[in-house]
Amino acid sequence: MDEEADQTGQIDLNPAKALERVDGWLDGLVKTLPNLIVALVFIVIVWFAAKWIGNMVNRTASKRDRGNLGDILGGFIRWGIFLFGALIALTIVVPSMSPGDLIAGLGVSSVAIGFAFKDILQNWLAGLLLLLRQPFEIGDQISVGDYEGTVERIESRATILKTYGGQRIVIPNADIYTSAVVVRTAYPIARNEYDIGIGYSDAIDFASSELIEIMEGIDGVESDPAPEVLVWGLDASWVTLRARWWQKSDRKSMVNIRSQVMRGIKMRFDEKGIDMPYDTQVHLFHDQTEETDGDRDAQREGWPTPQGESKPRSRREVQSEGA
Repeated sequence: MDEEADQTGQIDLNPAKALERVDGWLDGLVKTLPNLIVALVFIVIVWFAAKWIGNMVNRTASKRDRGNLGDILGGFIRWGIFLFGALIALTIVVPSMSPGDLIAGLGVSSVAIGFAFKDILQNWLAGLLLLLRQPFEIGDQISVGDYEGTVERIESRATILKTYGGQRIVIPNADIYTSAVVVRTAYPIARNEYDIGIGYSDAIDFASSELIEIMEGIDGVESDPAPEVLVWGLDASWVTLRARWWQKSDRKSMVNIRSQVMRGIKMRFDEKGIDMPYDTQVHLFHDQTEETDGDRDAQREGWPTPQGESKPRSRREVQSEGA
């Protein structure tokens, strides 16, 4: 048996072998040092080139008022170029590694990374699509699910909203992209409306003309399309009129002008004596029922006598005649 062979259970301290191993490493480093220097120089050049291209994309997008798109797209291009350059640098350091092996390894790695960072990649892609298609812009007022506010910015992961009450809401881009979004300020003007109930004894045409005059006298109500009033319902205690007008679509204008319309209606109707009735109910007692009680073809139960017909007699009157 060789005396220099390793023996089980014994510590073999052989400085010669250690020096030989270190010497081999140094020889390998010396051999690969030129390739390593070239790879480092190459990766530095790629990094600055990628940064320059990313900044150029960002500047171009900013000139077109697409700064958020430039941030996301520029960052994607910058890191994509740098990753590609890193793979090329790796083939320079290790010449035995072919580009095909790198692509195959990158494909497997991409699948693994995709599963690990699925939500992040999904939100990033949704943010990119939102910026490309622009269903809404920075400064628009939107409503998404239970949230509503002004769009402050669109980031790679989420869209930032500022509520009308001064709170910040962070909504994942994927949720916005897959949900129904109401863009309140998509158009310069929007229609607003308010329902008013008047008494059945009040003249509908007179009340409607007063409502139109109120709306036309409020600053901020558009003249084209002109305000209008529609008869919207014949309810139990009142006739419903719907006042509709057009105005600026931002939230502040919608709330303020609606408040002015409501205030004007209350003051004008009080002045003109137009009734805005409370909910009323009619209770019929047994001694008010008619002789036709139980006959659904003839029974009226206290309603006014039809024109040209005799007044219905109560059951009590009929019974007293029979006695």
